[in-house]
Order: sequence, then C-alpha cells, then structure tokens
Amino acid sequence: MHPPLHGQKIGFIGLGNMGRANARHLHEAGAEVIVWNRSDAPAEAAVALGMKRAPSLPDLARTIGPGILCINLTLTDVVDQVVFGPGGLIEGLHPDALIIDFGTTGVPETQAFAKRVHWIDAPVSGGQVGAEAGNLTIMAGGTEANFQRALPVLQAVGQNITHMGASGSGQVTKLANQLIVAQTIDAVAQALRLAELSGVDPALVRQALLGGFAESRILNLHGDRMVRRDFTPGGRSTLQLKDVRLICQLADSLGFHSPTLDNCRAQWESFVHERGGADLDHSGLFKLYE
Repeated sequence: MHPPLHGQKIGFIGLGNMGRANARHLHEAGAEVIVWNRSDAPAEAAVALGMKRAPSLPDLARTIGPGILCINLTLTDVVDQVVFGPGGLIEGLHPDALIIDFGTTGVPETQAFAKRVHWIDAPVSGGQVGAEAGNLTIMAGGTEANFQRALPVLQAVGQNITHMGASGSGQVTKLANQLIVAQTIDAVAQALRLAELSGVDPALVRQALLGGFAESRILNLHGDRMVRRDFTPGGRSTLQLKDVRLICQLADSLGFHSPTLDNCRAQWESFVHERGGADLDHSGLFKLYE
C-alpha cells in the first residue's frame, strides 16, 4: 500500500525549526519534496534525508507546476517577497498551483494574496514539539475547494485540522491563539515568581496547580522551563512579539480596545528590546520579574 502522498511533487520553502519538521513529514508521507531555503545548511540537511533542492524560487514553481507549494516563513513582508517579489515564485507559478502558508501572516495581506493566487492560510499551534511529532493543530482559511486540495498535506503534519472559513480566517484564529498564549505566559510567570518571593517552592506550586482549574499547557511546559530557568529557544520571544503586534494591528483595524492587550504588548516590547530577551524562549518573559 502506497503512503498517502505517494507520487505528489510538493514544494517547501522555509526550513526553520517548524518548516524542517513539516518538510520531513511530507517526505515520509511519500511526497517528492523539493525545497528552497535562504541559507544553505538546512537545505543540504533536507537533501541528505532524500529531498531535492531547487536552485531558485521560479525554478521551484516551474517544477511543481499545478501542484502544491508550502511556505513556512516568519514575517509577512518576507512571504510577500518570496511569492510576489522579483525572483519570487510568481515568475514561474502555474495558474492552478496552490500555496499553503503555515506561518503567522497578517490578515489583510493574506486576504490580498488570496485574490491573486490559489491560497490557503494554515497557521499552526503546537510549537516545535508538535511539529516534530506531526500532531500540530492547524486552523485553515480559504475556499472549500482549495481546502480539500490542501487537506492531505495538512493531515501529514497535523491532527486537529479545522477549516475556519474564508481566506484570512485561519490567521484570525491563530492570532486569537497567540493572544491567549502571550497573556497566559505572563500570568504563569507572575504566579510562579510571587510564590518564589513568598518562600514557597515554585516547582511544587506548578505541580499542585496542574491538577486544578489553572492547569494549561503553558503552566505545564513553560512553567517547567521557568522553574528550571531553561530558556533555550523553542518559540523565540521576538516571534511572540511579532504576533502580539499583529494582534494589536487587527484589534486597531476593528476598533477593539483593551488595556490588558496594551499592557501585554508593552511587556513583550520591554522584554525583547530592553531586557535582551529577543532570542530567548518566550517562557523567558519570567525574567521580567526577577
């Protein structure tokens, strides 16, 4: 019996912590994966696993033809450049090609992209741990036809997959996720530091709370990192700040005002730009309270 993506050519752009794992899952699902990455080492590592490497973005688009191209990039303007800029995919893109964007990209920009090409916004939650395990939560936006085309690819990298509606709705859902994540990290950091300052073992506090109403993945995973002071980056704080800024932009565009959201952004701006936290894991926000 053939694996689920047997015989498909799939392009993959962006081999960071998340993209590298996602590309590997597509390869293991039987696809012929052809990668492009700005730096050499991740692309060479993909080739060593049996994938192929495209010499340029237009070449990648021409090789994939009317198939599927996946993007796993961190910044909206980089997505724009890679797809529509000079030397981008657009120079070789087949009119029937489908682009799946796994990154967290601005909502209005996503809606504009989807008017120019076949596009699914499919941001993910679950972090590097979920990417490595292939059990990411995926929230997808786009037409029903494009979603059905994308679904076998999404199923190769994720488990909890929801079609949220029209283009941009996946990104709105991801920003809702990131709002909860950003503010919960702050709440967990405050709680554990208050316990510590009171002379109560924060590791025991975390353990006790995991059985109660405050239990969450953030208390479990990030709380553990805070207790151990291990802020080796999985999800970098600079990217958390990028997402908080996107949340604030969306809120402003809708006339939505929240002092707690304003404070949340101020905390992340301070940690990243004034306290040297840019390249630490986002659980490192704990350091604000030390």
